[in-house]
This record gives sequence, structure tokens and C-alpha cells, in this order.
Amino acid sequence: MEDELNESSEHTAAATESVPPESGSGATELQRQRDDYYDRLLRKTAEFDNYRKRVERERVQQAEAAASDVVKELLPLVDNLERALRVETGSDGVDAYRRGVELIHQQLLDVLRRRGVRPIEALGTDFDPHFHQAVSHEMAEGRREGEVIEEFQRGYMLGDRLLRPAMVKVAKG
Repeated sequence: MEDELNESSEHTAAATESVPPESGSGATELQRQRDDYYDRLLRKTAEFDNYRKRVERERVQQAEAAASDVVKELLPLVDNLERALRVETGSDGVDAYRRGVELIHQQLLDVLRRRGVRPIEALGTDFDPHFHQAVSHEMAEGRREGEVIEEFQRGYMLGDRLLRPAMVKVAKG
């Protein structure tokens, strides 16, 4: 066993002596290359992290800008409602008060329309679970099975996206 150890240590020593001096620089070159790749990895990781943070910041800013635009359009409606609430109405002022509220309602609908919001027409249409929420069913003569016969709350779409389904009463056959 001792002879085997001596032979392997002699063999290792001979192998070390036979390695040309350039091979040491090969290991150094590999280490330099490894360090270079590691540095690149760290830089790319930092760049990506900065990119991700910038995109998130820009997304939040765009959302705030969009919300700001909508709120600016709604503020005159709030002003008009506040004015309407301050008015003292006698028995003869009820009609004027109603007309004022109707004008404010129309202004609000115009703001929503400009933003691409449109109401879902439900009355008289067939019940569609994608656009309607059935709150109740009722026997209704002269109406077809599944026809919407009453709308409790109007539904709205934003482009092709459902914002809120219409709450409806549906006819039974």
C-alpha cells in the first residue's frame, strides 16, 4: 500500500513538472472570463430590475392620469348637485328642481358616453347571463319565456368589457 502511495505521489509530481507554464495562465484566463460573465449577469439583472420598476412607475402614473381626467370631468357635476341641494324648494319650485336634476343626470351620461361607457338595453330582450343578472322570475302572459320584463338596475359596458350586469326580472312561460 505504501508503494502505491509513493507511486501516485511520484506520478502527480511528474505531471505537475510536465505542465507547461502557459497552462497556469489558462486557469487565470478562465477565472477572468468567469468574473466577466458574472459581472455581466449582475449588470443585466440590475438593468432588468430598474426596467421593471420604471415600467411599474409609468403604469401607475398613467392610471393616475386617466383617473384624474375622469375626475376633472365629474367635478362640475358635483358642483351642480351641491347647488341643487342648497336651493330651497317650495311647492312651485319642485318642477324647476326636477329639471335641474335631469340636466345633471344628462351631463353625467354625456361624460360616461365620451369615455366609451354605454348602457345595456335589457327591457324586451332575451335573458343573457353574460349581460343580465336575474333577480326574480315572474309569470307574465303575453311575454315569451326568458324575456326581460323589468330592469331594476341598468347594466353598463366599457367598449366590449362588461362593467356591471343589468339586474332584471325575467318572464316565466
